[in-house]
Amino acid sequence: MGTAPLFKRKRWKTVEDKRLLEMHGICKSFPGVRALSNVDFFLNEGEIHALMGENGAGKSTLIKVLTGVYSKDEGSIQLKGKGEVQIHSPQDAQKNGISTVYQEITLCPNLTVAENMYIGRTEGAITNWKKMNEDAGKLLELLDIPASPTQQLESCSIAVQQMVAIARAVDMECKVLILDEPTSSLDEQEVQKLFGLMRNLKSRGVGIIFVTHFLDQVYEVCDKITVLRDGQLVGEYEIKALPRVQLVAKMLGKEMDDLSDIKGDATTYHEKDADEVVFEAEGLQSNAGIKPFDFYIKKGEVNGFTGLLGSGRSESVRAIFGADRVLGGKVKVHGKEVKIQKPLDAMKNGIAYLPEDRKVDGIIGDLSVRENIILALQVLTGFFKPFSKAQQYKFADEYIKKLNIKTASADTPIKSLSGGNQQKVILARWLLMHPEYLILDEPTRGIDVGTKVDIQKLVLELASEGMSVTFISSETDEMLRTCSRLVVMRDRKVVGELSGEDLTQNKIMSTIAGGESKHE
Repeated sequence: MGTAPLFKRKRWKTVEDKRLLEMHGICKSFPGVRALSNVDFFLNEGEIHALMGENGAGKSTLIKVLTGVYSKDEGSIQLKGKGEVQIHSPQDAQKNGISTVYQEITLCPNLTVAENMYIGRTEGAITNWKKMNEDAGKLLELLDIPASPTQQLESCSIAVQQMVAIARAVDMECKVLILDEPTSSLDEQEVQKLFGLMRNLKSRGVGIIFVTHFLDQVYEVCDKITVLRDGQLVGEYEIKALPRVQLVAKMLGKEMDDLSDIKGDATTYHEKDADEVVFEAEGLQSNAGIKPFDFYIKKGEVNGFTGLLGSGRSESVRAIFGADRVLGGKVKVHGKEVKIQKPLDAMKNGIAYLPEDRKVDGIIGDLSVRENIILALQVLTGFFKPFSKAQQYKFADEYIKKLNIKTASADTPIKSLSGGNQQKVILARWLLMHPEYLILDEPTRGIDVGTKVDIQKLVLELASEGMSVTFISSETDEMLRTCSRLVVMRDRKVVGELSGEDLTQNKIMSTIAGGESKHE
């Protein structure tokens, strides 16, 4: 009896025969935080497996445990043919056939494609350039990657650079390939090329862990989904057995049949000027990859952008404020067309913006509370017209009292305050401008419950005084308590708008999920 071809011999009788990776009971804690609690994860040969969950679900921690960036506190990792393995570093992971390609490409653009594929892997002081280029060419051809071994990497598109990074990983005897948000900076055609490569690798028996926030992509290319929430395993599901709306429910921790309408406890905003449109945008788009969208907000209205993490909600408000480079669209303030190309343009038109990441885009840690509070108004007034110390203290003391900011004094460095009080200082900075339109992106993330309630109440009070507010939160309950109208986003495009009786948890999730795919 002759030897059968390799692909003929890949006939597994049971799931256990196909099982490539097993992670059992993985636990990981950091000071004050239980990041993973008894999580299981399984990957088969020739499988594309999505790892899904909202921000803080534990996806990144699980990946870092698997790749040796973090050491696990408890649990075991088993690989086919090796049994239980100990992975203490990324080098250990690579030796065990586990490779990762991150969202940020970590190759050298000034080197050739072949050099990037084999950098650090040639033996001896002299490189056999001819053999290296030949080997690279064979692998590129095998994986159908449209690149030449000798061309500069920087001359390739971002998608091809991603593929080269994957080819490098695969050529290092990779059995488990982790793709961490590989499509976030790709256009639709480039995504399809990447999916072609993933399917090619799948057919060759490679197991792929696909970390992404794009629901459409998950249902297009994946075989299974594992969902994490708050550091715990929600479940593992066959793609065909999990409709999108149920995936959204499991990620958010809300079951469709158990949801109640909590809109009843919301405070209504002042509506005497409800017909006056303060800001409107038509076909607005930026270099952050969101599809062109239309938007408006009325005087005294609290509205919001909602969607899963990565849906484009933050990018949308950054486009409104000019924080990302605007590529097209028209913007009107009180019916008059204006140009908002940068944040200062927005500020001059009465728009203020509290960013999602206060550590990166908000606070200036070494400056005092007082200096952080006056910053936006000083920029608007001009640094050649500095406020006197007396004016600065007057402004700071007013808002420290108004927002109940817990600080020893106005001169305390902001970095020494709690996260919630830092957030209040940034809010004070923008309120000092007396904006007509205030954008709040995740204003209550990572702060205590009491401060959350304070900020929610403040938003509704500001609206009752006539200020227009756009509010974004990962917590749907909070959005329902605060907003009277929601713009729903999925995969960086607007897919719906909800208000009135439609403003319910069920309707939000079904709109995020969208049409059911052919797999369901």
